[in-house]
Amino acid sequence: MSEVSDLILRPLASFHEGQACVKLQEEIWGVEYQEKVPAALLMLANRIGGLTVGAFDSHDALQGFVFGLTGWVGGEIVHWSDTLAVRRDFRGRGLGTRLKLYQREVLLGRGVLRMHWTFDPLQGRNAHVNFAKLGIVCREYARDMYGETGSPLHRGMGTDRMVATWEMDSGRVEGRLGGAHPVPGGGGVRSASQVVGVSHRERFPEPAPPLLDLHDPRLLVAVPAKFDEMRVARLPLAVLWREVTGKAFLHYLSRGYEVREFFRGGPVSEYVLVDPESEQGERR
Repeated sequence: MSEVSDLILRPLASFHEGQACVKLQEEIWGVEYQEKVPAALLMLANRIGGLTVGAFDSHDALQGFVFGLTGWVGGEIVHWSDTLAVRRDFRGRGLGTRLKLYQREVLLGRGVLRMHWTFDPLQGRNAHVNFAKLGIVCREYARDMYGETGSPLHRGMGTDRMVATWEMDSGRVEGRLGGAHPVPGGGGVRSASQVVGVSHRERFPEPAPPLLDLHDPRLLVAVPAKFDEMRVARLPLAVLWREVTGKAFLHYLSRGYEVREFFRGGPVSEYVLVDPESEQGERR
């Protein structure tokens, strides 16, 4: 098996490579997945200021790719990273991070300073990479952003998503990329109030209704650590976690809080929400 460091990252060079990206999407999300990006659009992105990059092994076999488009938001040019897919054999080995860093290098060279993408807040592995390694913040939670996709991975759970903001030239991002990862419990996190109470009576943790009347400078929102196992074994409980955490995020982000960190724990992991008005000096 190839090492991640041996893979060659480059923009797609042919329609055939675009078709390989489509097949990889079907491999991950299922052949009935309705939101897969077609080969023609993947190729077109590289012609109009977007970016589609593949990760190829020594036999030119596609092992992962990332696709996004660039546009204007409020007078600022930004990039929306729409799809990142990694073949199963390379998951958890840093290929996703390599693809994000490739995006960053190319886009900064074009003068694009901000990138957005979405992720499922109940998927802890992605959240850890996004916050601890890349240094994103989140100021938006989107209810059912992609509707019914047809993918078995989404069936019954909806597609609520957190919207990542990656200020690619910021001190925060530079620090995280340089290895300055946050310490759980640091910065007053241990004294922060819990928005979602948790009970541990059975195999999986169960959430209490969220507390929506808190005003602390920092808040914690718990999520289950083994969400995929829960989704298969106890779908109603997984749906309850979606409902409870969705209410919490929507409420506090609408009040101006932003999500700054994600810390993995035992049965539950925790997001750290911060009120920027109370911590002006720490926003970046």
